[in-house]
Amino acid sequence: MDEEIGGFLKSLEIEKGYSVNTLIAYRNDLQQFLRFLKDQSSRKSAVASWSDVNKQDLIAFILYLKSEREYSSATVARKVAAVKSFFHYLVTEHRLPDDPSATLDSPKVRKYLPKAISKEEVDRLLAAPAAIDSARGRRDRAIMELLYATGMRVSEVVNLDVGDVDPASGTVRCLGKGNKERVIPIHDRAILAVENYLERSRLQLLKKPDQKALFLNHRGNRLTRQGLWLIIRRYVEQLGIKAPVTPHTLRHSFATHLLNGGADLRNVQELLGHANISTTQVYTQVSSDHLRSVYDAAHPRARHAAEDEDED
Repeated sequence: MDEEIGGFLKSLEIEKGYSVNTLIAYRNDLQQFLRFLKDQSSRKSAVASWSDVNKQDLIAFILYLKSEREYSSATVARKVAAVKSFFHYLVTEHRLPDDPSATLDSPKVRKYLPKAISKEEVDRLLAAPAAIDSARGRRDRAIMELLYATGMRVSEVVNLDVGDVDPASGTVRCLGKGNKERVIPIHDRAILAVENYLERSRLQLLKKPDQKALFLNHRGNRLTRQGLWLIIRRYVEQLGIKAPVTPHTLRHSFATHLLNGGADLRNVQELLGHANISTTQVYTQVSSDHLRSVYDAAHPRARHAAEDEDED
């Protein structure tokens, strides 16, 4: 059964040109499905080949992913899509006479709106490292100011080199998804935070003179995504902010606050590095929901009147 998985992955690589990361994801999903099939204790007969698999096995796998593994709907949908694609390949290659997944509906993916925090909470979060007069405190302040000032992805921030930030022009150059480069303007407060870190702190963290990374950890290496996540979490817990906050929350907040302030959707798309404007349009919903909550809080009578009209 492993042989068929290998052939499928090879076809994805050669015929469709899938990336290494995508192929790894497909392999992991299909290997997980295979382990599930072999571990099923409720099945009357063991699975010896792919021809033994039926639709009930697929349904059981979906329930397993949802109930026992508690995967998100998006993850379940991705894994099911990999399995369906695999069975389609087996039928196309005449390895199977029928596709057991042909009538299987793909799980619906819940659409989650990005979570933004208020400007007041952002200000508290950005100010927290300032109370720590140390190399790490100045580094953390520079990181968070840059995250909120540019809306960069976490991976984009940790991959920055020293030469990517240009204080003179007030810009930062980063590589986004698909290695697409974009230049983002930075406001003065963020520039000062980065300059303060470069002048007073980076040399204290630096271990190797040839290290190009902008943000360093305590070992002098490039800060990782996980390291950045832990930094944000520490300050969130310290401040007692109840809303779930991750480094990506500052990206969401950046976009939402820009749109609340009247920024053009196309400009926000360019700043975020979204290939499709429909991805950016999600933030208009967040912005609308925010404005509605503010209006309702200020005009409760108008809200109740509208509800009464709906009842009529």
